[in-house]
Amino acid sequence: MVFVYILGKVETGKELSVLNTLGNAGQVTRVSLTYGVHDFCIEAKFPTMEDLDEFLFNVVRKTPGVHDTFTLVTSKTIARD
Repeated sequence: MVFVYILGKVETGKELSVLNTLGNAGQVTRVSLTYGVHDFCIEAKFPTMEDLDEFLFNVVRKTPGVHDTFTLVTSKTIARD
């Protein structure tokens, strides 16, 4: 399993539209609007790197209003609920 965080920049005024579009993607476990250098953060998991590529290139980067992305693939994670 591949766990990732995808950070991105959004065209001004498109934040909520991008949030809703990306939040409805099946692989996404969480998407948040953020302050600072990036405008959103997606938390997602994929069975393979190829599935990540498909999502990143054909969903995230083709979402109207998304300008830049920066992807972090996790190495190890400790999760607390």
